[in-house]
Parts: sequence; structure tokens; C-alpha cells
Amino acid sequence: MTNSLSAASARVGSGLRIGVLALQGDFREHLRAIEATGAEAVGIRRPKELDGLHGLVIPGGESTAIDKLARAFDLAGPLKERIADGLPVYGSCAGMILLASDIADPATDLSGAPQQTFGGLDITVRRNAFGRQRESFETDLDFKGLDFSATESGVPPVHAVFIRGPWVERVGPDVEILAQVEPADPEHASHAVPLPGTARIVAVRSGRLLATSFHPEVTGEKRVHELFIRMIRGEA
Repeated sequence: MTNSLSAASARVGSGLRIGVLALQGDFREHLRAIEATGAEAVGIRRPKELDGLHGLVIPGGESTAIDKLARAFDLAGPLKERIADGLPVYGSCAGMILLASDIADPATDLSGAPQQTFGGLDITVRRNAFGRQRESFETDLDFKGLDFSATESGVPPVHAVFIRGPWVERVGPDVEILAQVEPADPEHASHAVPLPGTARIVAVRSGRLLATSFHPEVTGEKRVHELFIRMIRGEA
């Protein structure tokens, strides 16, 4: 089941210019999701293209590849500066890793140097935490902050797709937990990795920074992007 935007929600982004980091990964899907909110969506590959943005999306993909390409295109430094200066950013999957201040299990290059992040979110993430590609899964999540989508029966859950997704192992004092994958009876679990007695954090927010372990852009679930737009406008 998807949660497409209402007619009113499809105009919530009107007048905003939102960039999507287009170095690697599923940036095209995010461009379409941003356009569905009524905002202008632009692919970002060069530092000068950061000018005039109201927000930025860092897509899913390979966090190590995006890290290396951002440095090769001289984008890493300007991105870190813009994020530190308050640019609103939403990161999904690899984007969550790249917004994290710490990676529990960073990849290393041939010289042994660990991968880098843009930072901004005071969190520690673990890469590929739910398993590899063959262990991808889907589940419904209670997700805070989506009251704008409430119906008479309440706020519908977010249908989340996890593809080699990270999870959050530590949150700083200014980070709000928005969604968690709850432990389940192994015989009925929707995820491949046992989660005995511990919920796994999969969505967080701090100020105007938002991150999810999963990929709303691939399921037709538009409310996470709408939340991001509302955060930019100061409405959430």
C-alpha cells in the first residue's frame, strides 16, 4: 500500500528549490518524489549548484562511492559547510550514513583510511546492519511527525523497504527518534536478522536534518518527503 500526496500536499513544496545529490545511487527516484510535492527538484553534482537551495536530499546507494565521488568533485567540503550552516538535509539509507557523525564499522580504502561523512547528525550508525542484499525486507512502521496525514482512524503506518540498510546505535541528546523496527518472534519476523529484546532505530531527526534507514522513494510513500518539506518551511 502506498501513501500518495493529497491535492493540498502536492502543493506544499511550491516555491522551494530542493537539490538531490546526483553522484551515485537512486537519485532519480528522489527527484520524482520531490517534484511530487510541488517543489523544483535539481540534481547536484558541482559545488556551484548548491547555491540557492532551500534543502538537499542525499539518496540511497553506496555510501563509500558517494563519499569518494563527493571528494573527487570538490563537493565534500562545501557540503559540510552548508550542513554546518543550517542547510536542511534529508538522507535515506546511504544518506543516513553520510549524515552521521560516527560510523561503527566504517569501510576503509586501499591505504587503510576510513570512509568519511558530511556529518551533522549526532548519531552512530552501523552499515549493512540488517544484512546483505538477499536479506532485504519490508515492514510497517509507526513514524512520528506525520500527523498531517492523519485520517479518522489515525496516522497510517509507513511501509518501509530496507535494502542493505543501516541502523542507529547511538543518538545524541538533541536527536529525536522517529521510528524503530521492533523485535519480533523469529517465526513471524519480517526481517532476517534476529533482534532479541532490542528495537532498532531506523529514522531520526535533529533540527532540520532528517534521516531514514529505508527507502520511501521506491514504494510510493511520499509522506517522508512531505515531512522534510514541512521541516524546511518550519511547519514540522
